[in-house]
Amino acid sequence: MKLKRFEQLQHSLGIQFNNRKLLYQAFTHASYINEHRRELKEDNERLEFLGDAVLELTVSEYLYKTHPKMKEGELTKLRAAVVCEPSLVFYANNLKFGDFILLGRGEEYTGGRKRPALLADVFEAFIGALYLDQGIHAVKAFLERNVFVLISEGKFIRTNDYKSELQEFVQEKNIGPIEYRIISEEGPAHQKTFISKVFIDGQPIGQGSGKTKKEAEQEAANVTLQRIR
Repeated sequence: MKLKRFEQLQHSLGIQFNNRKLLYQAFTHASYINEHRRELKEDNERLEFLGDAVLELTVSEYLYKTHPKMKEGELTKLRAAVVCEPSLVFYANNLKFGDFILLGRGEEYTGGRKRPALLADVFEAFIGALYLDQGIHAVKAFLERNVFVLISEGKFIRTNDYKSELQEFVQEKNIGPIEYRIISEEGPAHQKTFISKVFIDGQPIGQGSGKTKKEAEQEAANVTLQRIR
């Protein structure tokens, strides 16, 4: 395993792990384990499960403290925008996490390193690993630098309803009826990723993924809008 890469990662993040096995595990995809069983024993799925919960808690606390006039429904909508898959992918790409993922040859060959669901999972797994290694305060400090600063800049205040936007555009142009189909579900039961496809007048146009069916449909609608405009 190329451990020097992870030394570079820790240096760029300004974080040194006490238990580096947690860091390696956070970036280890199941496909890598299948080919390197003597090297590593566990992939990042359990860390991803933990990181998802830690991320939701820390973001919720931050929003609660920094937006005292926001009502519960508004806070929920803003939190969803901060922790949705496209946002997690954005954070992971900003930090170049994709360069450090340990993948099996098949997953590497099919472009897994750039797959949105995989990048989102790695970001959550990293949060889980950091929490286990250094506690909640280290997680908050990391998020302050890489996520909370974006919230304070207003990046997530305007949350788009792409499905409504697409509906209005299609009706205005009289293109044809819209249909959303969930074409596949990936991952374990507690952490599924849904793949949605948009059909307009019976023709497939755009595809998106998300941790809920609604999120997947919104991403698919966004992709479709970009293509038909």
